[in-house]
Amino acid sequence: MAHSLKRAVSGWLLYFFVLGDILGAGVYVLVGSIAGAVGGAVWLPLLCALALAALTGGSYAELATKYPRAGGSAHYATRAFGNAAGAVVGFCMLAAGVVSVGALARAFAGDYLGTLVSMPTVVVVVVFLAGLAALNIRGITESLRANAVATLVELGGLVVVIVLGAWVVARGDADPSRLTQVDTGSGLFSAVLAGTVLAYYSFVGFETSVNLAEEVRDPRRSYPRALFGALATVGVVYLLIGLVTAASVPTDRLAASSGPLLEVVRVAGGVPEWLFSLVALVAVANGALLTGIMSSRLAYGMARDGLLPAALGRVLPVRRTPWVAVLTTSGASLLLALTGEVEVLASTLVLLLLVVFLAVNAAVLVLRRDPGDGDHFRVPTAVPVLGIGSCVLLATQVEPGTWVRGSLLLGLGLVLAAVNALRDRRTAARQPS
Repeated sequence: MAHSLKRAVSGWLLYFFVLGDILGAGVYVLVGSIAGAVGGAVWLPLLCALALAALTGGSYAELATKYPRAGGSAHYATRAFGNAAGAVVGFCMLAAGVVSVGALARAFAGDYLGTLVSMPTVVVVVVFLAGLAALNIRGITESLRANAVATLVELGGLVVVIVLGAWVVARGDADPSRLTQVDTGSGLFSAVLAGTVLAYYSFVGFETSVNLAEEVRDPRRSYPRALFGALATVGVVYLLIGLVTAASVPTDRLAASSGPLLEVVRVAGGVPEWLFSLVALVAVANGALLTGIMSSRLAYGMARDGLLPAALGRVLPVRRTPWVAVLTTSGASLLLALTGEVEVLASTLVLLLLVVFLAVNAAVLVLRRDPGDGDHFRVPTAVPVLGIGSCVLLATQVEPGTWVRGSLLLGLGLVLAAVNALRDRRTAARQPS
């Protein structure tokens, strides 16, 4: 017997889902890389990335309120362009999610955990992913309540960095003039754009929330508020982080650090490094939990659309969670985490997501001819058009090696699309004329 997903997610839980997924682990490690690309004006790429993310976020808000069901990006592409396109987009999104969870599991077993306890990487990864899968299967409400607590911890850690950085500025140990310094060795525009690509990764995560639309109470009202509220919150926090880190820590030191926010803690003093490492671990774990939820819901939605094996659409009768999809995506993430390094696993994520975002922005324009089931949020036509342009612009900054790895995954998505197209033709041929 088929079971639909339970509408158990309130607007506040959705807000914390989006907030927690965007905050994630990215900002804890990428500020230094942004400084290396642009110089002391770290805040500028962060603002540019927020503007570009908001464009695609607007397209997601329209489609999620127009078609509130699991499957997200794949479902929208299927409606707009057919099963083949839906299969490619869904596979890209699913691959990005599975790879991301694997990378975060590997990161959880890394240096931050090493400041607290010494354990074999394999053991940590297996226990970590098993725990996340169990929480995911237990129920969406339990998972999102855990996320709400973890998000507050993550946000608290960032607030501590902001306060400590402000203290360094107030006591006269900072250099605010660094905030206007841009590395123009490769040109002002090129430097800012390179930093924006890195900063953009810190803002992605909002796209995962559309896969919960079927489990959200009153999604047509709750989703836009949660999405734009979370983006605004993250934008303010990231802007303050960019200002205080660049002002309080020399740019070369910031760029050379794999834990740039920890450098602010060290300059300010007064906060134990192990405590901040614990906060960073919570951020990593929360990012993995939310991405794991997205991956399982996406696999479930694709199975219902006939793009993946039907078994992935099975739901527990009582819990009403997609348990087969959870176990399958968690197993794939485990395999990746045990066979690849964090840098290798993470390098193709932005490219995969740009492919997805390009399709989603285009789908908004195509699906304008479909009135939908009722009232829904609607963005100006310029928003998806500019969203398409932003994806193309950012794609021009992706390194050639990443294109090679991404092309392999895109090739697998095309194979999946071809299989689905062949199946559809055979099904149509069997039907009486």
